Amino acid sequence: MGMMENSAVFMAPLLLRNTVTSLLVYADKSILVLAEKYKVLEIFRYLVIASFLFFLRLFPSFSQFLKADDDYTFNSTQSSGYFVGYGGVGDTGIGRALSQLLWSVNDIPVSSSKYGIVRSLAERLIEENNKEDIEALREMNRTVLSAAFSRTLCLVEAAMVELGQGRVGHYGAGFGPVCYQLNRLLRAVGVGSGRVGVSRSGNSAEKLAAELLWLAEELAGCGFEEEAVERWASASNLAALSLSAEPRLQGSLVKLSAFLFKQMKDMDSDETEEGSRQTKMKMLTSWLPLLCRGSNGTDMPVLSLSERAELEKILEDTVDMLQHKEQEQVLSLWLHHFTYCPSSDWPNLHASYARWCTTSRKLLLPPLKM
Repeated sequence: MGMMENSAVFMAPLLLRNTVTSLLVYADKSILVLAEKYKVLEIFRYLVIASFLFFLRLFPSFSQFLKADDDYTFNSTQSSGYFVGYGGVGDTGIGRALSQLLWSVNDIPVSSSKYGIVRSLAERLIEENNKEDIEALREMNRTVLSAAFSRTLCLVEAAMVELGQGRVGHYGAGFGPVCYQLNRLLRAVGVGSGRVGVSRSGNSAEKLAAELLWLAEELAGCGFEEEAVERWASASNLAALSLSAEPRLQGSLVKLSAFLFKQMKDMDSDETEEGSRQTKMKMLTSWLPLLCRGSNGTDMPVLSLSERAELEKILEDTVDMLQHKEQEQVLSLWLHHFTYCPSSDWPNLHASYARWCTTSRKLLLPPLKM
């Protein structure tokens, strides 16, 4: 019972809402194209949205599920039940303790004096497990940290959807506008909390994004950077939402992307060549648009000049490792966002683009006669 029941109560309506919203969003995207030509379809579209909102009104308000105290209080009795179930080496006393600490880091506001204490305890436990040089403890670190990274990633995405921040897709259009409008309507009719985040304490997406970077650094420190790289490469929906996020949140996501691109370059992957190339391809297509759009920051650049130069070289080398058609897809995506983002001139992959053009031209030349 305890926190497991609370977590289930918390997640069930959110998952139901997100699932139904996603289905409606993608259906609306198709209808919207035709609605511009046919007035009847436009009326039908609004009827569908109105029916959806009425359907959600039948559910209790999320506010009864998202009651967060201003002063976070740790309840060990409730918490202890949740952290059973990672399985394998994670399902141990020390594994449950680390899981509990990482869960609490997400939930405690940064302003609380308890935040630094709990985070330091988690770091100390991870470090001590690593120092023991025992495979079971190393594997436990990997299992629990990977689970925490995945959970935090989901919380960031849910917080951004809740805010209605995802207003553009990868190419400047898509489900974002509809999702934004729906979330505004949802809050207007009292469905959803309208809070900055979806964690129990209402923590912001920016705070959670900073914790994602921290978890990625902890995974890399334990030698499991590929866990974070693969999960980040697959987070295409979060990447699309990030394009219209507020600048400070974009800055946090840019820093994390830069860190993981560097880890992807340095790590000794046990993947097959095909699997490694697919991961690199997903990293580029998911996060290259954000690098083009979100690298300036508000008060100062998110990355220093040296960091930009280093990451630009990593991006070029990564593109050069792809197959010719994959390079075309990545460079076309880069050119679109690089061209249509007036506030940034980075990353500049003109050298990779020129090399690809040269190779493409050679493919059309007749073979030399002997």
